[in-house]
Amino acid sequence: MTRSSSAELLKSVEYWPNHLLTIAEWSLLPENNRHCRELVDGVLVVAPQPPRHQLAVWRLAAQLERALPRRVAAMARIELLIDEGSPPTVRVPDVLIVGGAAGAEHATRVRPADVLAAIEIVSPGSRRVDRVMKFAEYAAVGIEHYWLLETQDSLRLLTHRLRDGRYVPTGEYGGQVTLELDTLHLPLDLDALTTLRSSGASV
Repeated sequence: MTRSSSAELLKSVEYWPNHLLTIAEWSLLPENNRHCRELVDGVLVVAPQPPRHQLAVWRLAAQLERALPRRVAAMARIELLIDEGSPPTVRVPDVLIVGGAAGAEHATRVRPADVLAAIEIVSPGSRRVDRVMKFAEYAAVGIEHYWLLETQDSLRLLTHRLRDGRYVPTGEYGGQVTLELDTLHLPLDLDALTTLRSSGASV
């Protein structure tokens, strides 16, 4: 993936929304797999999605999905409705573990009450958002578990659980681990999330 030219960047900014978006307007935006788009207090926010980050997202969802019961699902890049008021806020976490009807139906937009755990993979363009803003937002809407996969230097999964309205650390993991999520046991190979296949590997 190449960087956008200055002309392309200026053109995209020229046609940027000049008002706070409603949920209805947000829903009308065309799909875009190259970027992560979120809505924060009605403001459209866009971040690039590096290929290796996308690879880790889908591999993580796939690993979790294999270990989950029928009415619970691990879903990548689906909408989480933080605030449907005016102006609205819609986050798009890297991976959500979702239960109930939303999990069984593999919904494309969920509410905090549907979410068992939210997982963000921290990248250079998302560090402040993942570690500060989403940390506060997910706690405020009552999401019980928040996990951060740190990718700088070495892969580390930092787990947090909601207590008295705030997230407290519950563990730090690397390599092959089995995480407990309420009554669920979730085996993960963290190193496999970003490891590239060798050129001689068979397809």
